Amino acid sequence: MRTTVHPIEQDSYAILRSRVDLSHLPPLHRAVVERVVHSSADLDYVADLVTDEQVLRAGQAALLAGAPVVTDVEMVAAGITTRETVCRIRKAVAGDGCTRSAAAVRLAFEEVGPGAVWVVGCAPTALFELISLNVQPALVVGLPVGFVGAAESKCALRESGLPAVSNVSEKGGSAVASAALNALLYTAPQREVTS
Repeated sequence: MRTTVHPIEQDSYAILRSRVDLSHLPPLHRAVVERVVHSSADLDYVADLVTDEQVLRAGQAALLAGAPVVTDVEMVAAGITTRETVCRIRKAVAGDGCTRSAAAVRLAFEEVGPGAVWVVGCAPTALFELISLNVQPALVVGLPVGFVGAAESKCALRESGLPAVSNVSEKGGSAVASAALNALLYTAPQREVTS
């Protein structure tokens, strides 16, 4: 977890909070929404993001326990600054109706196995491939961008029942995908209150 926050980032969050009140959201959900909005300057994500607090808690617990973080492209990996990531796009070869991104997902899964946290911010084909494999993820941050297959891949992710963060629209991208993951890494875990 990060402890130092630059004054520009503090100002950015103050402006964001002056424009929209997210205090009603559970802590991790709020952290994800705020960091995605902060990274994109796009308030539409407030209503567009889809997730669940329990799913986010489980994903954060997996991260804290050392679960591997797998990204679809290097731009997503570059945005995750406090963890090593696995990205096999450079080794992947397209063929037989399979894109490089989908092939990279296969290569990464062979390496990390079940229980990883997957972050897809670029390629809908990577997300479709991830859904088709039995990856048994701890969490999928599925926020690919584009006019071809992006919204459909995220709909398929939600329908799959996999633990996920996604959004409804065609928007997404590397910056917002890494931002969603960083929110889980930067936010202190909540302690369970017992009575």
